[in-house]
Amino acid sequence: MYKILYFDCMPQDRFISQRKNAWQRLEDLLKLLDTASLRRLRREEVRELGRIYRRTASDLAIARAESRDPRLINYLNSLVIRAHGRIYRADAQGGKRIRNYFTRELPQTFRRTWRYTLLSFSVFTLFALLSFVGTRYDPEFSELVGVNPAFREIYIETKTPWWESLNESNQIGASAIMTNNIMVTIYTFAFGATCGIGTLFYLAFNGANIASVLALTYRAGFGNDLVTFIVAHGVIELSCIFIAGGAGLLIGSAIIMPGNLTRADALRTRGMEAVRLMMGVALLLVVAGTIEGFISPAPIDPRIKYSIAAITGVAMYSYLLFVGHDK
Repeated sequence: MYKILYFDCMPQDRFISQRKNAWQRLEDLLKLLDTASLRRLRREEVRELGRIYRRTASDLAIARAESRDPRLINYLNSLVIRAHGRIYRADAQGGKRIRNYFTRELPQTFRRTWRYTLLSFSVFTLFALLSFVGTRYDPEFSELVGVNPAFREIYIETKTPWWESLNESNQIGASAIMTNNIMVTIYTFAFGATCGIGTLFYLAFNGANIASVLALTYRAGFGNDLVTFIVAHGVIELSCIFIAGGAGLLIGSAIIMPGNLTRADALRTRGMEAVRLMMGVALLLVVAGTIEGFISPAPIDPRIKYSIAAITGVAMYSYLLFVGHDK
């Protein structure tokens, strides 16, 4: 424990006196973890550990900003690093680690970061609505959001359902779709490094582009056919884009709004949460790509496709919202 020997000013003395009990309690909990895993702590102790860790991280930020005592700063820095390592270190290995990720880490991280995902969804939807209305009013508006004029001439004006060509080579099509979707989500996530601005732009652009194509097909009279194609895989695929956008905004927020943490600590903490989300997104995209390559373009009853959309949507969000709650 940090020993109070001498301090130059009374405010620092008071600061340490008020917080040293919490620091000592954090050390006691870390000693417990030296002989037992995080899972073996009581629920109250786990919550206390998280609470005191966050408070100590805040104390470290205050000490760095206001204290001239390197011993205090080094002690708090060491304590925060130890606590961070014990909290986020995976105790399980192999199959247990994978099971823990799916049964706890992924759904819990989604719920903790839902505000970022909601913001991602809101930006995408807002620009999609604006683009849909603009293109319905004037088809040339689609060129402003990246729709190639040649695409309109070849497919829209001739009312050609281009997606049906996937039936000619399902395996190749599914592979190409998965690759493209993964690239879209990676870009959406990676642009978070631009303080989140790139992520917001990419969400807005993709929302506007997709909605513009949909509006063009409705103007041409076969919009319902495109919706029928999209719906089976669209619930998962669009959700992946929103979650990836939320992960990118997590990174951006750590840069511009680190809170009580240093930017490095905020990037480390939120970056780990973003990575957890992206691992889940990658797996979900495999499911979406398989559906898009083999089921979406198939000439089957549209009610089957809508049923698949409903089932996959309910299953995915039931998992993300309800699995992994602490008992």
